[in-house]
Amino acid sequence: MTRTAVIAIGGNSLITDKEHQTVPDQYQAAAETCAHIAPLVAGGDLRLVITHGNGPQVGFILRRSELASHELHMVPLDSCVADTQGALGYHIQLALGNELRRLGVETGTATVVTQCLVDRSDPAFAKPNKPIGSFLTKEQAEHHREKDGWDVVEDAGRGWRRVVASPRPKAILEMNAVKSLLDAGFVVVAAGGGGIAVVPDEKGELRGAAAVIDKDFASSLLARELGADLFVISTAVEKVCLDYGKPEQKDLDRMTVAEAKQYCAEGHFKPGSMLPKIQAVIEFLEGGGKEAIITDPEHLGLALAGKTGTHVVP
Repeated sequence: MTRTAVIAIGGNSLITDKEHQTVPDQYQAAAETCAHIAPLVAGGDLRLVITHGNGPQVGFILRRSELASHELHMVPLDSCVADTQGALGYHIQLALGNELRRLGVETGTATVVTQCLVDRSDPAFAKPNKPIGSFLTKEQAEHHREKDGWDVVEDAGRGWRRVVASPRPKAILEMNAVKSLLDAGFVVVAAGGGGIAVVPDEKGELRGAAAVIDKDFASSLLARELGADLFVISTAVEKVCLDYGKPEQKDLDRMTVAEAKQYCAEGHFKPGSMLPKIQAVIEFLEGGGKEAIITDPEHLGLALAGKTGTHVVP
C-alpha cells in the first residue's frame, strides 16, 4: 500500500559543524542524509516530499551582503530564502539522484520554489524576535536600523543582531505543483527554510515579507494540505527524551497527542529546539494525519519500519 510522507530534514543534515561549512561540505552532508532517504524511495511504497532548514545558509548570504555593502546592494530576506531553496534543493536533487541510480531506481527529483502565505496582522510582525545574520556593533546596528529599517536587539552581551518576525504559515501557495509532481512520480523538494513568507498588500498583490517561517510548522502545514499519511522530522537525536541531558533522562518510543501536550505543558521541551517540533507534530495529527515520527537521519529506515525513533499517534 502506497503512503504519502513528508520528511523534514533539519540543519544538522546540511551543516554538520563549524569546521565544515563550505559549499562542498554542505553538499557532502546532504549526500549523507540522502543515502538514508534513497532506500525509502527504492522500496516503491512511498510518495515523498522533502523539506529542509536553511538558517545558516541565509545567515551566510546576509553576511556576504554586509561585507559587500560598500559596493553592492543588500539582498532582501525573502530573496535570501528563495536563493537557499534553489541551492539546497539542487544539492538534494543531485545527491538523491545519484543514490537512486546506484540502487537502480529511475525516480526523478524536482525542487519547487515555495511561497507561504502569512497573515500581515500576525502578532509576530509587531514583536520581531527571531535573530538572524551575524553579530554587529551598536554603531553598525544603529546604521542598519536607520538606513535599512532593520529591527535590532542586544543579544545577551554578545553584540547586536537583526531580529525578524516568525509568523505562522497559513497556506502553501505552490501546493498544486507539489501534488502534480508527486502524481507524476517525482520526489519533491518543497517549502525549504519554511517557505518564502509573502503577504498581500493593500491592493491584494503578494509581496515578500522580512520574516522567517519555522521549518517544522511549514512542513506540518504542507503535510496536512497534502493529506499525507506520515510526517517525519529528521533531527539530531534518535528519539525524543524527557528530562533531556539530566541523569533521569528517559527515551520515548511512543506517545499520543494528549501525552505530547502534557509533556509540553510540563516544560520538557525547549523553545527553539524540540518544542516547535512537537507542536508541529501535534498540529499534523490534529489535522487528520495518522502518524508522526521524530528520529535522526541514520535511523530513518529503522524508524519507518517501527524499530526505533519516537512515534506519535492521535
